[in-house]
Amino acid sequence: MRATKTSIWIEGVLGLALSFLGNNLCAQTQTPPANREAPAAESAPMYPDLPSETPRKFVRPTYGADFEARDVMIPMRDGVRLHTIILVPKGARNAGILLTRTPYEAKHLTANRQSLHLGPRLWGYDNAVETIIEGGYIRVVQDIRGKYGSEGDYVMNRPMRGPLNPTPVDESTDTYDTIDWLVKNVPESNGKVGVLGISYDGFLALTPLINPHPALKVAVPMNPMVDGWRGDDWFHNGAFRQQGLPYIYQQTATRSNDEPWQSGAFDDYDLYMRAGSAGELAKQHGMEQIGFWNKIVAHPAYDAFWQEQAMDRILARAPLTVPTMLVAGLWDQEDIYGANAVYKALYAEPGNRKNLFLVIGPWYHGQEIDEASALGPIRFGSDTGLYFRRHILAPFLARYLKDDAAAPPAVAPVTAFRTGINAWEQLPSWPSACEGACQPRATPIYLQAQGKLGFQAPAAGAAFDEYQSDPAKPVPFRVRPSQPVGYDPPLTWTRWLVDDQREFSGRPDVLTYSTASLDAPLAISGEPVVNLVAATTGTDVDWVVKLIDVYPDEVASQPELGGYQLPVAMDIFRGRYRESFSVAKPIKPNVPLTYRFALPTTNHVFLAGHRIMVQVQSAWFPLYDRNPQTFVPNIFFAKPEDYRKTTERVYHTGGNASFIELPIVPAPSSW
Repeated sequence: MRATKTSIWIEGVLGLALSFLGNNLCAQTQTPPANREAPAAESAPMYPDLPSETPRKFVRPTYGADFEARDVMIPMRDGVRLHTIILVPKGARNAGILLTRTPYEAKHLTANRQSLHLGPRLWGYDNAVETIIEGGYIRVVQDIRGKYGSEGDYVMNRPMRGPLNPTPVDESTDTYDTIDWLVKNVPESNGKVGVLGISYDGFLALTPLINPHPALKVAVPMNPMVDGWRGDDWFHNGAFRQQGLPYIYQQTATRSNDEPWQSGAFDDYDLYMRAGSAGELAKQHGMEQIGFWNKIVAHPAYDAFWQEQAMDRILARAPLTVPTMLVAGLWDQEDIYGANAVYKALYAEPGNRKNLFLVIGPWYHGQEIDEASALGPIRFGSDTGLYFRRHILAPFLARYLKDDAAAPPAVAPVTAFRTGINAWEQLPSWPSACEGACQPRATPIYLQAQGKLGFQAPAAGAAFDEYQSDPAKPVPFRVRPSQPVGYDPPLTWTRWLVDDQREFSGRPDVLTYSTASLDAPLAISGEPVVNLVAATTGTDVDWVVKLIDVYPDEVASQPELGGYQLPVAMDIFRGRYRESFSVAKPIKPNVPLTYRFALPTTNHVFLAGHRIMVQVQSAWFPLYDRNPQTFVPNIFFAKPEDYRKTTERVYHTGGNASFIELPIVPAPSSW
């Protein structure tokens, strides 16, 4: 069962639009590994008079095969050799190379041997078959250093050379050395290389943009891990994503990810509650042995450790010289922050814009290389993943990797799917509603008395709403039982960001505000920004804010969506970082303070007859660790007595008005 992020990538989602090519090609001829020592001679048969009927080395037949697999060890500049599988379509000449570097085992990603033909094997894995087969690319998948068949030491998201990495190598240099070897040793290639990958592999597709090899012609980082503290895998605005503990455990405990996390509970809510703090649960699992875990515990704030390895910051320091397509998902349940953060950082320098492209789709993490006509009960009217692969990814790669005289048409600088009306849009930049100066207008929508929500600033009524936040009964992030992270049915991790929020809107520890039914469509593009004026009786607090599209009570075309509360953008903010992400400070009790933070990127239309809703709460458990609501120096070490019930007040009158800045864009009359 795939119950962790690792398995996602290993089994299907991870290997990115093309890592799957490998799932078949390795089924073919195996050439002797380059730069690898010969295996030791096997011992003589135990009983020569009745020898084994299994040959010492079985040579796989290749009759009818339409590709060749080469298993090699490529040397890096420091002498470490990286295990690499090269998959060459039969008859390939002057073909571009597509490279994915991965911590999830190149052999596993390319080891399916049930067919001698590329096509049938690819179709069995719901991957970017169209891009690979029709493009005729040479596919290369490589184990990064320290993982599986590669030599060297493993470091999670190995930082670039500098203060956090005093060695002569990093993922950028390893990619450079790999590309250099490939263009010199794969005679079927045209000397043009593209890198691409999803998630961790997406991070690895960003790193070669730093001092790129001359043969690197294109990069496609999909859903990349970019900043683990601000909004990707490890934290969101300071709140620790503790359901990632099994991933950290399995990914770093062994070279080959063969040490399974042991839960002992069907419901993750129970597992994490019984342990108390995330630090205690990690201790129970022996994670003090794991170097990366010790780094997380030592750096709970956004200090130099996190800032120095944030890829958006790093990439902004030098010109973008390689055409790069960033791919983001509007409901990416793992790395919703990174792609848009890199785009924003690179777009700020005008010289980068000619090489910068962005795709935003209605997807969970990596769904762009899967069937994507729906997410949970939300239907998009077409297979948006197939559209991406055929009409965006394929021509983009071909433009830079093929030698054809007639280059395919250029893709738009930004291609974004607008949810609500289910339409693709080609835009000059992001966020932008249309060609020209149609930039979003930040428009406050105010929390009001009696659970109302509106565009008029509140002038009268109760000054605040309040609720009790009890760490002994934290608000769950999903309806229980809380499933672990996993992509195989019956697990539904991929869809939690579109879960119906009705279960939570009725809780006494969740505040709910709603507009009346809309008379006309309202469109937003960009990041909604929370401006919450609130007070707590404690000395620390978490704020979870959800922007929701409420469907009409009845939906004739899809009855199960009647009254559905669809999350459009949701996130969490740890109060101790209100003044500074890098320094935690206790909160002064019973004083209204402003908490300002951005929600994830949206591109949505609230249709006429729908309502806009905002929910506010102070826990999102067990996805995020509980805030003890009493200030302690490091929440990882919070003791049972530190967790205390508090009262939270959200203000909505006069100078203490709470609101969400909606990035509103003009709505065409055709909507």
